Amino acid sequence: MLAELRGRTALITGAARRIGRETARALAQQGVNLVLHFNRSDGEARQLADQLEPLGVRAWLVQADFRRPDEYGTLIERARELAGNVDILINNASIFPAEPLDTLTWPELSANVEVNAWVPLALSRRFAAGLGAKTGLARRSDQSPTVSAPNHPRGSVVNLHDTHLAGFDFEHSGYILSKHMLATLTRMLALELAPDITVNAVAPGLILPPPGADESYLTSHAQRLPLRRHGGPRDIAEAIVFLVRSDFITGQVIYVDGGRHLQGYGR
Repeated sequence: MLAELRGRTALITGAARRIGRETARALAQQGVNLVLHFNRSDGEARQLADQLEPLGVRAWLVQADFRRPDEYGTLIERARELAGNVDILINNASIFPAEPLDTLTWPELSANVEVNAWVPLALSRRFAAGLGAKTGLARRSDQSPTVSAPNHPRGSVVNLHDTHLAGFDFEHSGYILSKHMLATLTRMLALELAPDITVNAVAPGLILPPPGADESYLTSHAQRLPLRRHGGPRDIAEAIVFLVRSDFITGQVIYVDGGRHLQGYGR
């Protein structure tokens, strides 16, 4: 069953640019209020908020550096102070440094793990606690009589994975290792937070050119895909909207990559 989203509130990390920005627009068009997280892109975040409010929704801004625990550790609480409630968490923010496997250092790997995997876990736990959801451990130790499950989950979490999870990315080794960790966390959280919260993921493929490249990068690489064309941020945003609307999908990953994951990734 697809739930009505109008009137709900979503926190999107890394909302000011690229996929986060388009996801904010797509959710706003469904009547979802937005808490827009940013790190340094305050001007773009404010511009986005101004564009969303004419759609009949409210938009708030919240800043946090995901390398600073004192900032991301209070992000959920600050979002709720602004918006009153948060029903949807989109873990979109990530870093994507070029770090070949043969030169990867521990500080580089640690930074990727913190931003791309640890922060989504930390935010998801605080998000669940704020909704009053029982974790798996609390449920297993609860000896109270079983009660009927609610008609709909109380909340939704969507993580952003990567199509390279179908294999490897040797040029961005710290990044892809952290995304493999996030993929495992997605499955674990789907079990840990059920039945109150659904936890799913979207794995983008050829959607946007990497930093320093232009549209020609997408056009040339699209010929390698089974569908022979590249996607755009709206494709990712629509997949996210679908997952937060569904009340009977959890622990799943939607690959939005033109079929590229079917071919696998080697060197």
